[in-house]
Amino acid sequence: MAFTAGAIRGVDGARGIVDHRLARRMLIAEVRRGRVPMDTVCDAHPELIRAARNVGTETSTICPICEEVNLRLVTYVFGHGIGPQGRCVSTAKEMRSLNARPEDLNAYVVEACTECRWHHLLRVLPVGGRSR
Repeated sequence: MAFTAGAIRGVDGARGIVDHRLARRMLIAEVRRGRVPMDTVCDAHPELIRAARNVGTETSTICPICEEVNLRLVTYVFGHGIGPQGRCVSTAKEMRSLNARPEDLNAYVVEACTECRWHHLLRVLPVGGRSR
């Protein structure tokens, strides 16, 4: 990816990664300062927690909110031909298959705590679009 203004905006035909770790750090700091109540950040949808438990990838990162269990990563893919609900990707093979598709898709990587229900969108990645 070139580091031009057009590439960052996505107008040069380039698709880049959007990383949300800076917003994550700010939010965690605000929770720790008591400015943001825990119940507003520990409100993951039950389906996200179910996916985290059953198909999520465990990380070595302890939950920054409850500090009791390791976070799990869940990846959802959205785009044309996937359906309005998207697809929860559970294997590397499935991701390779989606990445080989000609359509431009986006993968959303979400971290979730199965204990306190903390969740945060970590990054958005381009997937597919291989016909160009």
